[in-house]
Amino acid sequence: MEDTEKAELLNAFFASVCTAKAGPQASQSLEADLPLVEGDQVRDHLSKVDTHKSMGPNGMYPRVLRELADVIAEPLSITFERSWRTGEVPENWRKANVTPGFKKGKKEDTGNYRLVNLTSVPGKVMKQLILDVISKQVEEKKVIRSSQHGFPKGKSCSTKIIAFYDGVTGWVDEGRAGDIVYLDFSKAFDIVSITSS
Repeated sequence: MEDTEKAELLNAFFASVCTAKAGPQASQSLEADLPLVEGDQVRDHLSKVDTHKSMGPNGMYPRVLRELADVIAEPLSITFERSWRTGEVPENWRKANVTPGFKKGKKEDTGNYRLVNLTSVPGKVMKQLILDVISKQVEEKKVIRSSQHGFPKGKSCSTKIIAFYDGVTGWVDEGRAGDIVYLDFSKAFDIVSITSS
């Protein structure tokens, strides 16, 4: 099979699993609760950018952004703040270079590839800032139960397995019965939402 044919097959497959959805808009009632994006926060995140990563589709090298952190932190914080308040992301930050990444199985099966998106570095920094704010609010308001191991810091699949086995062995020791249901959501993560411009 020619490279062009492979590219066409992968493109058709990826297009079939992507959905076009409009991004969420900022609500008027939530806007007052949104924290300000400070230049110091942006500078801190820029100083942690991995300089060995590739540049995004906008041609900005992570190393340049990291080295210019003191100069660009303030203008970027204004852009981030405006995006945060309006719910709109700059158009060039919504673009990505998409590459197929082989997972497992037969290389001829397009379902055995995942999308690898190379997006803009400033967009990634903004995403990390938003994640920090959301994580802090979720932690302070105790939105996620202690039994959840998928998202909180310091917890993982390993800590969930340990907690699970601890609970099951406790039931066995007490002579109690228990039913276990296994669900596999791995295919759910193959569906990618692409925001329309």
